Amino acid sequence: MTSRSIRVVAAVIQRDGKYLITQRRENASLPLLWEFPGGRVEPGETDAQALQREFTERLGAAVDVGKPVAFRRHDYEGYTVELVLYEATLVSDDALETVRVKDFRWVEVDEFSQYPFPPADTGTLDDFQVFVGAQNPKKLPKA
Repeated sequence: MTSRSIRVVAAVIQRDGKYLITQRRENASLPLLWEFPGGRVEPGETDAQALQREFTERLGAAVDVGKPVAFRRHDYEGYTVELVLYEATLVSDDALETVRVKDFRWVEVDEFSQYPFPPADTGTLDDFQVFVGAQNPKKLPKA
């Protein structure tokens, strides 16, 4: 039996040496876990269009989407997630809002281990740490 595949895109946004992560809401799948902000790519959307839409829907701000920096495929029970992380920048310095997320934080790379991420995201974090040149990557706690 073939499971359905869901393409998910997420933004890697850096400010003053810290990276933006968001916490999933209590009623979301994989509740209260942390992730880079983003979401599903809908039919007919490019990755960039989906990331711009999802970022605005979740945090009330606009982003410019750059190049991809990490990709992972992860099998969950009944479906597969294809997760792509993209470099991104905030269009303006307007304040972010918790529109469709529980919380958000700006964290340093060596603080990621303090935040539980979904399984698909943990794999991309290894690639991400290579991308940012982290000297001593730390493993994330299991969700």
